[in-house]
Amino acid sequence: MPLSEHEQRMLEQMERALYAEDPKFATALEGSGLRTYTRRRVYQAVAGFLVGIALLMTGMVFQEDGLIWISVVGFLVMLGCAVLAVTGWRKAPKPGEQQAAGGGTAAGGRQTRQQRRSMMNRIEERWQRRRDEQQGGGH
Repeated sequence: MPLSEHEQRMLEQMERALYAEDPKFATALEGSGLRTYTRRRVYQAVAGFLVGIALLMTGMVFQEDGLIWISVVGFLVMLGCAVLAVTGWRKAPKPGEQQAAGGGTAAGGRQTRQQRRSMMNRIEERWQRRRDEQQGGGH
């Protein structure tokens, strides 16, 4: 459910106040450390994937001792870490995006906010047209 115009104005006012009071904190919240965080998450997922491989191989070696469940756990660890790595990699901002976000320019934030708002307006207009067509055609 999209924000109303009043709620959007209130949110923008809160953002401006935050920038005015503590620009360093506002920039940190804007996502300047996001790339580092996602990169670290991907590295951790790769390390976990390697641990999963080790568990899988250990389970295969000790298969005769009834420790096949170690292989299953290793496979699940590998699967989970692969999902984390892929999702973390997709969410990582591109180098150009990182510089724009880290620059602290309000114009870049407004531009993406404007693009989101215009997209939401188009979606709302389509939804309203469909509702009007259904109500007009149904009566």
